[in-house]
Amino acid sequence: MGLEREEYVEQAHLFQAMAGRVEAGESAQERLKLIREEVLATTRLPMAIDYLSAELNHVGTLSTAMKRLPHYFTPFQTFLIEQAESEKSRFDINRAFLILSHEAKFRADPKSLPAFFFFQFETLCRNRLSYSQGLEAMSVDPMYDGVWSNWLKSIRHSLGIVDLADLVYVHSEYYVIRQAGEGGSEVERPDPILFGEKEGRIALANRRKEPMFFFSALQRQLQYPLVPKIELKDPVHDLLPKMVRQIERMEVRIKLLEDENREKGINLDQFMARKNTAPPND
Repeated sequence: MGLEREEYVEQAHLFQAMAGRVEAGESAQERLKLIREEVLATTRLPMAIDYLSAELNHVGTLSTAMKRLPHYFTPFQTFLIEQAESEKSRFDINRAFLILSHEAKFRADPKSLPAFFFFQFETLCRNRLSYSQGLEAMSVDPMYDGVWSNWLKSIRHSLGIVDLADLVYVHSEYYVIRQAGEGGSEVERPDPILFGEKEGRIALANRRKEPMFFFSALQRQLQYPLVPKIELKDPVHDLLPKMVRQIERMEVRIKLLEDENREKGINLDQFMARKNTAPPND
């Protein structure tokens, strides 16, 4: 069922602090070191940060470390950071951290599974991320039970052909109520029913409309966190986060080349130490 509430509260602080590191002119390593001292020592986050820092020093990415900690970071969290770290992606790393900060706060004080689903799916839509990969990551999220997981897997390849509003409507209690009100002798209940009457009403009202109107109505009514929107900026400004990531990776590679040029060659102990680094256990 996921982590304890205090873990998600501290995760939210980690992601929020990482989102502001570029503007503060700090490297990821410097910011992680500072956050390591701030977070609660009674949680497992300090150990996770140590592992993130080690992977960042050796490989230059955070998502690779998060993949090695599936019991602490969810596949969806890892998916967002992996997409942001991709050199081909336009998904900004600061926006990814900001989204994850909101998501971790939501995990700490969950309102409802439908609201959590809409927040995650709106994140995919607004940032033009892969539906297939995103839904696959969501389907194994500990927040969802087996019924939700199976449904998320089943709609991976139908979204884009069928509107989300239609899917929500036919899997809602409101669909059953309307079918019964139309005088049908036997109402066939859709399988599964995941959404309540409120979500069904909103979906019906937004069929064949702009999807963002649907999300705006859902956010107002269900009161889940606002998904950070893409801000139109000077293209030169958007280069800064990418340049910072590239410089950090270059520093790692330069260090390896320096080790190779020494008489002793590359110090393999650092890689052995990384392999022996124990991730935080459940």
